Amino acid sequence: MDKEAAKQEIINFLESKSGSKTKFYFNDFTKLFPDMKARDVKKALSELVQEEKMMYWSSGSTTLYGLKGSGKKEE
Repeated sequence: MDKEAAKQEIINFLESKSGSKTKFYFNDFTKLFPDMKARDVKKALSELVQEEKMMYWSSGSTTLYGLKGSGKKEE
């Protein structure tokens, strides 16, 4: 799977879950792509953050990913 297709799959996953959950762990995304290396998944997520389609959220010890503009902090 190429990186653009993976990025679109990530966006589709986040949009399908938008009613129940807004932030996800890195491992949630690696489960979407069992054939991809974790490093490649991380690169796709980082590109989406740089493109401002996604955002990081950190509790100090844990980093989660979510769609930009979603969640309680954004409302």
